[in-house]
Amino acid sequence: MHKPVSDDVTSLHDLSAVDLIAGYRARQFSPSEVMDDVLAHVAAWEPAIKALYLLDPDAARTAAKASTERWANDEPAGVLDGVPATVKDNIATKGQPMPLGAASVTRTPLAADAPPVARLREAGAIIFAKTTMPDYGMLSSGLSSYHPLTRNPWDLRMNPGGSSAGAGAAAAAGYGPLHVGTDIGGSIRLPASWCGLVGLKPSFGRVPIDPPYVGRVAGPMTRIVDDAALMMSVLSKPDRRDGTSLPPSDLHWKVAEKPTRKLRIGLMLDLGGVGQALEAPVRATTLAAAKAFEDAGAVVSEVRGFLTREMLDGLDNFWRARLWDDLARLAPEVRAKTLPYILQWAERGAALSGVEVVRGFNVTMTLRASAAKLFCDYDYIISPVSPGVKFPAEFASPVNDPQAPFEHITYTVPWNMSENPAISVNAGFDDDGFPIGLQIIGRRFDDVGVLGMAKTFESLRGEQRPWPKAPTA
Repeated sequence: MHKPVSDDVTSLHDLSAVDLIAGYRARQFSPSEVMDDVLAHVAAWEPAIKALYLLDPDAARTAAKASTERWANDEPAGVLDGVPATVKDNIATKGQPMPLGAASVTRTPLAADAPPVARLREAGAIIFAKTTMPDYGMLSSGLSSYHPLTRNPWDLRMNPGGSSAGAGAAAAAGYGPLHVGTDIGGSIRLPASWCGLVGLKPSFGRVPIDPPYVGRVAGPMTRIVDDAALMMSVLSKPDRRDGTSLPPSDLHWKVAEKPTRKLRIGLMLDLGGVGQALEAPVRATTLAAAKAFEDAGAVVSEVRGFLTREMLDGLDNFWRARLWDDLARLAPEVRAKTLPYILQWAERGAALSGVEVVRGFNVTMTLRASAAKLFCDYDYIISPVSPGVKFPAEFASPVNDPQAPFEHITYTVPWNMSENPAISVNAGFDDDGFPIGLQIIGRRFDDVGVLGMAKTFESLRGEQRPWPKAPTA
């Protein structure tokens, strides 16, 4: 089993998915025992962090009992049979509402599971809850007009990030090993960084999703790379409902550490002044990671980022107009239920001209071309995930200004638009013990290679600090 991060005996809720499956196979413990332990741990943490939506303990125990019987008969349903998992609010689950974190959304039970949920269920995973998110996924924050405020387990005064806020908080708190988030500008990687996790934004189309949208992906949020790879072996299976998904592939998802000798790695720290200034602890942590790769034989060179102020503002305009189109269809009294920060941000979309909106959308093509050119010279790029270390739980974003909403996504959003795989992996901590992530980006479709690079970095980094402990009454 994976080495515990402390001298204490590792609790069942803290075990990786890889170790749970091994334990089930060896009859060391059962899915029912694991689910009971996870639910007890949730009960201890949830009043403090409020990461979950639609928690259903009875259904979870029933599913765990069925899984326990299958394992007793040596007939597991799939590679994740009996492993606890959560999925984000905005990933449809059959028979349940999907409020998108917003009080302005009608809560109607849905007719079918979205592809990520369908694949997890087919593999035997126990989806025992959904996780919180901000309104319409348009914040990197745990703030929502519908869900309670979600807090970061590492420091309850701080934000877990978003929009996969509950997923990040749940994974850091030990709500089982597997959590699915979505990412259109950093919404997996940012909370993964601020919560000390592994968070993979796959290549666009690698994981079928419904509904698809420009740059939008679903991906794993876990504590270790091996669990993220195991999830990808399931999530990446085909689903014809997503017309943007990649063809079925025979990728080998059981990743090994990637040899780094003579690998060409670009170190991206300088963004030319666009976005938040890079804070000293983030810079130092990223430089230390670069040196670790260099000491392992890689050729590391500094590269300048290609995102410009004009590009970031263009994306801002495009996304404002996109959300305003949805909000404008609502009755005024319903629209008013939206989080004020989001409503104030989106309302400016009404004043944009068609040319301005199209110009904003065209930024996606420019970013894609720039990324392709960069990867002519490099095998991988490493960078910070976020320019800042942390921000208050009550803030809607690190800057907390609806007229400057995306200053913190400057290292993450280019890779959504370019469709490259990118992963956040914990690289260190600030002086207060708050986690800082490293981003590793690969060429389009090199998801396995990015996971391998992250696994290599896990080894170079060494043992992580112990995970946060649940608050005591």
